[in-house]
Amino acid sequence: MTDNARARKLADRIQVVVAETLDRRIKDPRLGFVTITDARVTGDLREATVFYTVYGDDEERAASAAALESAKGVLRSEVGRQTGVRFTPTLAFVPDALPDNARTIEDLLDKARAKDAEVREVSTGKNYAAGADPYRKDDDTDSTDSTDNTDGVAAE
Repeated sequence: MTDNARARKLADRIQVVVAETLDRRIKDPRLGFVTITDARVTGDLREATVFYTVYGDDEERAASAAALESAKGVLRSEVGRQTGVRFTPTLAFVPDALPDNARTIEDLLDKARAKDAEVREVSTGKNYAAGADPYRKDDDTDSTDSTDNTDGVAAE
């Protein structure tokens, strides 16, 4: 088994090699605006998972996925040539869920902002139930009599 540091370094190198190879050597017209976001390698350095995002609609995502699958052999050869490891890891391409998660979070934040604006609108011009300052305050005479003593004992 190898250590995690070596797997991380190899994953980082695979990410760079795949991104550069897609940019320079792969001329598939189905390949859209693909961004390689992450790569992960198993502990035995035999399998690599490459995460990617595609700018566009579902049809462009499907076309880019097919283009990546067809270019898998060329990409694996290039990874093996540039990394110099004994066994070149197999590549698996997985669409990254990060943009979808970010879109979901943005939608939730928009809903929260709308609810806050609604509450702000409803509360405009309203009074507090217990007045502006709901905390009980003692009269000034009571507070000065009991705290004049410096030894901490209440005055008689």
